[in-house]
Amino acid sequence: MAAPAGGQDFRRAVQLGRLRGWLFPLVALALLLALVGWLAGGAGEGHQVVDRGQPADRGQLEARRGALVDEVVFTEQRDVGQVTGLIERGSHQVFAQGITRPGLFHRLRDSAATAHDLSYGTSVELTLNPSGPEFADGRLNPFAVPAMREALNWLVNRRHVAEEIYGGLAVPRYLPLSTAFPDYARLAETARELELRYAHNPARAREVIRHEMGRLGAELREGQWYYGGEPVQLTLLIRNDDERRRIGDYLGNLLEAEGFRVERLYRTAEEASRIWIAGDPSGGRWHIYTGAWVSTLIQRDQAENFSYYYTPRGRAEPLWQAYEPDPTFDDIADRLQRRDYRDWDERQALMRQALDLAMGDSARVWLVDQLNVWPRARDVNLAGDLAGGTSGSALWPYTLGYEGRLGGRVVIGTPEIITEPWNPIAGSNWIFDRMITRALSDPPVLPDPFTGLHHPQRLARAEVTVEAETPVNSTLDWVQVDTVETIRVPDGAWVDWDSGEQRFVTAAEAEPDGLTARTRVRLIYEPGYLERRFHDGTRASLADVVLPWILTFERADEDSPLFDVAHVPAYEAFRRHFRGWHIVSEDPLVIDVYSDQIFPDAETIVAARAPGTTPWHMLALGIMAEREGSLAFSSNKADRLRVDWLSLVSGPSLPVLRRQLERLQQTDHLPYAPTLAQYLTPDEAAARYQALADWYAARGHFYVGDGPFYLRGVHPVDGSVVLRRFTDFPDPADKWLQFAEPQIPELTLDGPVVVAHGESVAFELAVTFEGEPYPREAIQQVQFLLFDGDNRLAHRGEAEYRGEERWRVSVPAEVLQRLGRGANSLEIAVTTDRVALPAFASHAFATVPGGKPLAPPLEVSP
Repeated sequence: MAAPAGGQDFRRAVQLGRLRGWLFPLVALALLLALVGWLAGGAGEGHQVVDRGQPADRGQLEARRGALVDEVVFTEQRDVGQVTGLIERGSHQVFAQGITRPGLFHRLRDSAATAHDLSYGTSVELTLNPSGPEFADGRLNPFAVPAMREALNWLVNRRHVAEEIYGGLAVPRYLPLSTAFPDYARLAETARELELRYAHNPARAREVIRHEMGRLGAELREGQWYYGGEPVQLTLLIRNDDERRRIGDYLGNLLEAEGFRVERLYRTAEEASRIWIAGDPSGGRWHIYTGAWVSTLIQRDQAENFSYYYTPRGRAEPLWQAYEPDPTFDDIADRLQRRDYRDWDERQALMRQALDLAMGDSARVWLVDQLNVWPRARDVNLAGDLAGGTSGSALWPYTLGYEGRLGGRVVIGTPEIITEPWNPIAGSNWIFDRMITRALSDPPVLPDPFTGLHHPQRLARAEVTVEAETPVNSTLDWVQVDTVETIRVPDGAWVDWDSGEQRFVTAAEAEPDGLTARTRVRLIYEPGYLERRFHDGTRASLADVVLPWILTFERADEDSPLFDVAHVPAYEAFRRHFRGWHIVSEDPLVIDVYSDQIFPDAETIVAARAPGTTPWHMLALGIMAEREGSLAFSSNKADRLRVDWLSLVSGPSLPVLRRQLERLQQTDHLPYAPTLAQYLTPDEAAARYQALADWYAARGHFYVGDGPFYLRGVHPVDGSVVLRRFTDFPDPADKWLQFAEPQIPELTLDGPVVVAHGESVAFELAVTFEGEPYPREAIQQVQFLLFDGDNRLAHRGEAEYRGEERWRVSVPAEVLQRLGRGANSLEIAVTTDRVALPAFASHAFATVPGGKPLAPPLEVSP
């Protein structure tokens, strides 16, 4: 549970790097000043003059609306080895790719021109192809068998991956829970038990592999597996643009040693995605993919991970539709996704069962959680997310700026530009694309980058009503939680959609005997919410809220031309908990959402229910194009129809969308008119179409939003995207600037290294931040686990607060007696409300027969 030595050394290096930033020698400071002057003068061929805006005082900052900078340029830059040099030369100010190589970090840390942020939300795993046991062409796929997938857990050495491949900038991960998020600490006992059960054990892996291969009808001849008279060849799809290339080679060597012939396909992100995520798994183009996932915010509740990663409900792509989990596992995963439990204890019991069953399924074999370093220029500030870093931050558009200045340009380097088509219904989910599109929209709530709790952005407040004894709590005062015995859905609430009549079906029609729900969320939007302007100058309306809601139902209706089979699994999961949607008031806008799904945090429930605004006239182009069969919102439907995946910003979609816009203008057509005409006049619709036509003529794309930036230009050939500040954005520029450095607890654990039987023992824990005591009121829990020499849990409990930053872990004599003789370990987990990341510390000690002298205390820094 504690980080390995390399990871600890790196964290200390980060702290030392901060000190060096203040104590840097005067000579280096002089060089920095010279460098800044050089850049400002544009000296040197190939160096750029960077517009860093103008000095600004507090009054100017408070008077400004929208973004702090005037322009953001994204450029494609795949070589992370050039990051420090590019920042020093002034051509780039921020990089949207985390650094995971110690050598590159040291160069970044030691540069006078650079600074960095840290994140903990990236994980690396092996994605297994579950199709089979024979592919369509008759070749064997051993990983169609769960036991073969499970065996890989024993075959790979996660500590080797963390320490040797990632140089200590990672920690071993075994489970579908991030080691950096709250659920891992909450389930520490189960996590530790499973980690010990699936620890590196190549002998056991070989035993299982040989048994299961024999059952499949394969033969081992002279160390080589054969099936149907042919050698069994495994195809490894290996990402070649980061450390996963070395992981793929390491795994390939292990599998070759077990008697398999291995084909290694080295591919970039875009090349690989066409094979593993977009291709048919039964085609047999791959057996194992070196996958990685980035959480773009702190996940306070990871109960959905089991459905997402192991069942067809997770995603619409063909790979997910090939998953066939054990029925018991599938049922538990579904219950956890819907939060179908009575209380917290039942939730934890389901989580423990799901973790155990997930390891038996092993559609994914988790390897490590990475520590990512996110580079930026020293005079640039932005709110990075502790999980998603810079590219995953929801607040970067609201906080990006130069220290003490307003305006100017920031150049951001990113590994990919427009990796997949952009559209707001089923467009690209790549983190580098999503980073850019997040700046173009303004959601009702935004997540705290350090805790994952959501704060209101376009809501004035929210009320969450739950059935009595439902385990839901709020932390922030903008959300009120109330309990009642029964929540009845009003007769006028919308509960379904009639595609033929193009209208919503009410609760009174669908459920004449009445309908109840576990929760009701009342969303009270800020005054003037529907008076805001979109980037093309048009004013928002309720139609922009309602049309995306219509598409949720329309795309799941087999009788609709927009039906998309890839949308059905997610829709079915939604229908299992959705109970109704009711517009209580239009001015101010108040919406009630009824559902049986809960989350432990009321703020998360609100975030999951609150609809924003997506310009209906922009969506209308895609709706028309999909209806006529010329484009499709999703990649899955595009492949099935053999048409282009709809992009609002580039490629062959643009002339198709332009033609659709001309048709809409000529006919004054309004999609789903029986419903949307309630919120629009014909003149308003015509004005929308004309504004979009003018926008396309000026910008060359159809992407319109309401965020702090608008999309000024898209240049796929040049590999760049340009954003400009939206001057009509309603918020002051300093609204989100209160987010400073995350207060991650620093733990120091003191205690004896030798303890005699017959005696009790106490260990002292100090919890600090930057040398100061961590506030007692901010600490939620300090729990400990005591393991014996065989790594069995012998005792657990909570530490006792002793004042200041000190905590004490007391172990009674009878517990020590049960430990026996030899080595033992004490492990500590601390959770706070300042950051969602739990902090860990560990201490090893030995127990000996009574009468032996105790050694003096030894201080251990985690």
